[in-house]
Amino acid sequence: MSQRSPHDVVVIGAGVVGAACAYYASLAGLSVAVVDRGPVAGGTTGAGEGNLLVSDKEPGPELDLALLSAGLWRELAGELGEQTEYEPKGGLVVASDEAGLDALRAFAAHQGTAGVESVEIPGARLHELEPHLAPGLAGGFHYPQDAQVQPALAAAHLLRAARVAGAEVYLGEAVTAVRTGPDGAILGVTTDRRRIDTPAVVNAAGTWGGEVAGLAGVPLPVLPRRGFVLVTEPLPRIVRHKVYAADYVADVASGSAALQTSAVVEGTPAGPVLIGASRERVGFDRTLSVEVLRRLAAQAAQLFPVLADVSVQRAYRGFRPYLPDHLPAIGADPRVPGLYHACGHEGAGIGLAPATGLLISRQLTGKQPELDLTPFRADRFAAS
Repeated sequence: MSQRSPHDVVVIGAGVVGAACAYYASLAGLSVAVVDRGPVAGGTTGAGEGNLLVSDKEPGPELDLALLSAGLWRELAGELGEQTEYEPKGGLVVASDEAGLDALRAFAAHQGTAGVESVEIPGARLHELEPHLAPGLAGGFHYPQDAQVQPALAAAHLLRAARVAGAEVYLGEAVTAVRTGPDGAILGVTTDRRRIDTPAVVNAAGTWGGEVAGLAGVPLPVLPRRGFVLVTEPLPRIVRHKVYAADYVADVASGSAALQTSAVVEGTPAGPVLIGASRERVGFDRTLSVEVLRRLAAQAAQLFPVLADVSVQRAYRGFRPYLPDHLPAIGADPRVPGLYHACGHEGAGIGLAPATGLLISRQLTGKQPELDLTPFRADRFAAS
């Protein structure tokens, strides 16, 4: 228990965000330790679809983060090979009527000012991109920058690469204390097995980011937002892109605690089709909701009638780490010298992980981050 192991930085969390933080910090030459109370990708990452999206974000800090990450994911795919199942397949957002298409058109035009690429697809040509889509849709927009990875594989291979660069990884160890000195600065962490001395701690604990912040003596209002995903039997590649209905964008931006579902359908290299997406704030209640599963299945079959008779093999659930203004907490916490946050990404953490990790590594090494981190400051909620 009293083993001492000094490191430049300790990353708390072995999901994809923590793995990316460890990866970029290790490449920057820092001595890194990663600690997680469970396995790799044991939390939100393991329950994600692997979406790498720019299509669902309006211009602003999160879209800037997504665009930076999109380029980094392409680089990582080249370095990690096919191990993460990276697919630059693009996204397709569809509208059922002209009013919805008008809204998509305005949204896409606004995104274009920030560097998002999109192409309008008339309803009569949607079948060229997705032959099995329901007929009669008004049209949609194709987003070539959207992509997908297998999130647990991505986290595992990022951590493996960090280990090759010298990082140490301690799994199955709960952090019980974040130690600070008389001046309030970070001195290290204590787990249920060891004490690790370090001047820097990165809070990449996902849905439990608020608890880790509390150990360091500061509030961070991270809340869990539950979501379900259906997994079908293995199928031929009948869904070529990530396809979702226009109302998904509104659901992502909503702060409602009530249940919201909108059709999100995509194929995978392994064959199963993934069907989402639902959102509701019910704490950490893991109860399987038949109502949610029924709604997701019905909405998916409306988009792709061919799925109506397909068997669902399983359903899984996870908790997205939600912050009240829908932006993650990223970067140094001015309230505790040496404390950094990389959590609260909600459903976008897999897509935003590389940019988050790179920006954290820049701060850790005293270099200028690629983006202004002011909108992501953890103390922005202090007065609320």
